[in-house]
Amino acid sequence: MPENQPMNPEDFLWNANQFSKVDKVIAVASGKGGVGKSLVTSMLACSAAKEGKNVAIMDADVTGPSIPKSFGLHNQLQAIEGVGIEPAETKLGIKVVSMNLLLEDEEAPVVWRGPVVAGVLQQFWQDVDWGNVDYMFVDMPPGTGDVPLTVYQSLPVDGIVVVTTPQDLVKLIVKKALNMAQMMNVPILGVIENMSYLECPDCGKKISVFGSSKAEEVAKELGVPVIAQLPINPKIAMGVDEGDIEAIDVPEVNEAFANIEKQVEKE
Repeated sequence: MPENQPMNPEDFLWNANQFSKVDKVIAVASGKGGVGKSLVTSMLACSAAKEGKNVAIMDADVTGPSIPKSFGLHNQLQAIEGVGIEPAETKLGIKVVSMNLLLEDEEAPVVWRGPVVAGVLQQFWQDVDWGNVDYMFVDMPPGTGDVPLTVYQSLPVDGIVVVTTPQDLVKLIVKKALNMAQMMNVPILGVIENMSYLECPDCGKKISVFGSSKAEEVAKELGVPVIAQLPINPKIAMGVDEGDIEAIDVPEVNEAFANIEKQVEKE
């Protein structure tokens, strides 16, 4: 294949589980770790669930799973013969499948090579009884390696959201993630800038802790929208630590989901 020529993901799509009907698949990606991608995934799923959608999260960060922690999920997943693996459910009814829910010791490291990880993702898609899902959010691992390639090729991804933070280094790496999505012919829904600012609780002034925002600059260069700029909020961190992210309401995330919904429902 000539260099940089778009690929057709439909050539590699996995068949869905026979008991599942997943309408929209949204991948949440980043060029690097530490930008809050899993947090954004969790909060988008919460916003969708609060809107009355049937929501699921596939934790595709197999070697670094963190989604269950945000929702206080610890019990191991169970399989029903002839049906498949039953996903865990959060208080809002969000269905979750993660490697951490399959390990006897959730602190045990997952030391696997790429082909094994890809096989796990295939099981997450084909062997899990997801039921009827309006929106499935796929929490991607950082970078542009095996797992993003597998997800973009093998799942019917309706679009990706790229998470970034204000630093210049992150801007460079985010461009790699966006360019990969374009090469894979996957729609880019937009950019969410996390940790964009801190709002002073006394005067309301917005403080750029990590430098001035780069979101608009990156989005303009690549022709994609900025769908949210999320503040640093200690209440969110506390919600994750307590496994109760669903109790935290973030207006900017609600607006981001509304923007995503508007884009994918047009198709």
